[in-house]
Amino acid sequence: MTDPRYLAVKLLDKTFGSGSYSNLQLDSGLKNSDLDDRGKKLCSAIYYGVIERRLTLDHIIGGLSSRPIAKLDSIVLNILRCGVYQIMYMDSVPDNAAVNESVALAKKFRKTSASGMVNAVLRSFIRGGRELKLPKDAAEAAAVKYSAPTALVKSLTDDYGSETAEKFLAASLEKPVTYLRRNTIRCTEEVFLAALDGIKAEKLTDCCYIAESGDVTATEAFRKGYFHVQGLASQLCCETLAPSEEDTVLDICAAPGGKTFTMAELMNGRGQIYAFDLHEKRAELIRKGAERLGLKNIRAAAGDATKFNPELPGFTKILCDVPCSGLGVIGSKPEIKYKDITDFAGLPDIQYKIVCNALNYLEEGGTLVYSTCTVRKAENEEVCERLLREHPGLEAVELPKLMGKSFGTMATLMPPEFGSGFFIAKFRKK
Repeated sequence: MTDPRYLAVKLLDKTFGSGSYSNLQLDSGLKNSDLDDRGKKLCSAIYYGVIERRLTLDHIIGGLSSRPIAKLDSIVLNILRCGVYQIMYMDSVPDNAAVNESVALAKKFRKTSASGMVNAVLRSFIRGGRELKLPKDAAEAAAVKYSAPTALVKSLTDDYGSETAEKFLAASLEKPVTYLRRNTIRCTEEVFLAALDGIKAEKLTDCCYIAESGDVTATEAFRKGYFHVQGLASQLCCETLAPSEEDTVLDICAAPGGKTFTMAELMNGRGQIYAFDLHEKRAELIRKGAERLGLKNIRAAAGDATKFNPELPGFTKILCDVPCSGLGVIGSKPEIKYKDITDFAGLPDIQYKIVCNALNYLEEGGTLVYSTCTVRKAENEEVCERLLREHPGLEAVELPKLMGKSFGTMATLMPPEFGSGFFIAKFRKK
């Protein structure tokens, strides 16, 4: 049987080398392995844990290794990361087991010459009391403590102040919560809960539930289309637009379709939703999801959100959930936080171009919701302020209360209260 630690190191080396999405890499690796459930859980815990805490782990290793991090063999470095992670954060793994298994891994990967160094670094860390020595500079200390690049720490601090920035980063290291959206067209609450095959779900709002650990997609409830997985903030975004049976709705950047499905359900499966995404493969994801859920009021197709399509009708309601830096979801996709912050510089112009194009389809008196899954003000408030400034025929609309809280016309939702970081703004064409 495959060694779960061996697979974790192998997958980490691929992930850090290629920059691919962690969930796709792990799903593929586990699918092609012969690991049992226990082995899969251990592999997943180490894999995600190392990605989540990479900068913290490298800071520790850098202080203990005689060779600079940059000069270490990538496999050896990932063995060390896994070893330190188990010692520092996994109480279920005895220190000796973490050390011995790491030394054995070096030999399995044919890095025998490095096995002594692996042993020395890990045992030195244990003898030192697992101490995490933080830099004196506040931003650098936060970067090490929360495993976030210094540039990201400074960006968040500039936007929200150090206290809120640290709370956001701390929340991103907590265990992600799985939220489910019950399909009211297919089932009652009683039928939905009974079909979850033993997975308990706690009701949060009328149709939103928090699921305990377990593969919810393997349940009878999922197969029968009784729910789809969707974050709390994302569900609130749809409820903010509040589409009804009488509406014709445009979801201009729709894939993979979670918001499209929720809106279709809010419309009781009536009315019409046009859902577009740039790539046909992603549009097909929406069609398949709609079929599973029994939602027949969705028309999904490929389409460029930045280009006007004169063949489309006018819309009474539009959801403009634009591409963004994704920093709000680093709790579930930790690799995003390691991207260079300068890579996001061009996003506000793209976002503005998309929302301006969306306005071409909005009927007079119609409403548009602009949303992102990031907390960067450059991609949120600044885009919306520009929109109002350059479109005098548009007005900001008061948001409904979200989980009992009032936000005005723009809301930046923060974890853990809202599950992830998210932004919502609402407008009306006069």
